[in-house]
Amino acid sequence: MCRALLFDLDGTISETDSIHHPSWAEMLAPRGYDVDWPFYEENISGRLNPEIVSEFMPDVSEEEGRRLIEEKEVDFRSRVHTLTATPGLRELIGRGRNAAMCIALVTNAPKLNALAVINALGLEGDFDPITLAEDAGAGKPDPAPYLMALEYLDIPPTDAVAFEDSTSGIKSATSAGIPTVGVASTHDPETLSEAGAFAVFRDFTDPGLASMLFG
Repeated sequence: MCRALLFDLDGTISETDSIHHPSWAEMLAPRGYDVDWPFYEENISGRLNPEIVSEFMPDVSEEEGRRLIEEKEVDFRSRVHTLTATPGLRELIGRGRNAAMCIALVTNAPKLNALAVINALGLEGDFDPITLAEDAGAGKPDPAPYLMALEYLDIPPTDAVAFEDSTSGIKSATSAGIPTVGVASTHDPETLSEAGAFAVFRDFTDPGLASMLFG
């Protein structure tokens, strides 16, 4: 029985890559990188900021890396007003609430980013808990963020369903033992299935998803 719906943030509750992409492109261009969409999708999407900086700016100090990351995230937050919720998200959250399901957010995003996106989408108060990688001690693809959410909710992993748009997110959730649905907003459905998603949908409007969750 499903008792909790656990949502990733970036690319899952909203298509945010379209504003992450130009932020990273502007940052990495002076380093000689042409961050076109294929480069972004393969090397940046779904990864933790420190990993990206370490790989593509290996010469910067730790302190300088933190400063650059913060500049990038400030730029990202200046753009979130353009975001819209993934189709069907609000209806799915409402049906979950009506079925007495817990609704949680599990994300690698920094806290300020997560709150900015939630506020921009008008979803304040809809997620409890909001589980951050920075609080879990490790980020996706490590299962730590999902394990932290399960501990807070006090439920076994088989009583939850996770929603993820990236291979790293799917690996995180499935490694925690959670059945995971792929949201094909940025990656091919086959890629998400190969990563471990037991079902893949384009968005939350698919009637097959509602049938699967609510019968």
